[in-house]
Amino acid sequence: MKLSTQEEYGLRCLIQIAQNERNTGNSITISEISNAEGLSTANVGKLVRLLRLGNFIESVRGQAGGYKLARQASEVSIADVLTALGGRLFDPEFCGDHAGQEELCTHTVNCSVRSLWNAIQFVVDQMLDKITLHDLLGDENALQSELREKAQQILQVAPAP
Repeated sequence: MKLSTQEEYGLRCLIQIAQNERNTGNSITISEISNAEGLSTANVGKLVRLLRLGNFIESVRGQAGGYKLARQASEVSIADVLTALGGRLFDPEFCGDHAGQEELCTHTVNCSVRSLWNAIQFVVDQMLDKITLHDLLGDENALQSELREKAQQILQVAPAP
């Protein structure tokens, strides 16, 4: 249960696109993203394709072409971005994929571990739904403080999943 490099790098590429658009008003090319993030152009190309298919970015043709946001950064949920790039931390199919040598997990009917993963996924979903791409364009210290406040609010009012 961890984020993949695809999700990490894809999110970083999206942030580069958003920051470039905010700072210059222009689109940004794959090679510019590649240079800024220290990633291969092939990898950035793959990630940009996923972001485009998820309707987070759009391509701009012509001499000043590249990529720009398809909508305002404040309208882009980080939960949606991570889902488009790879998926959730815990998925219901997880248990079936980790049944050991049996066809069905021996804990299919009564599983305390599944309950733990579901609870963690619920809190993660609640948190990621509250964070937008716009939030990630700010200063790290200010964002940490804001995220702590959001996390405390979620944990105080989180209903049972």
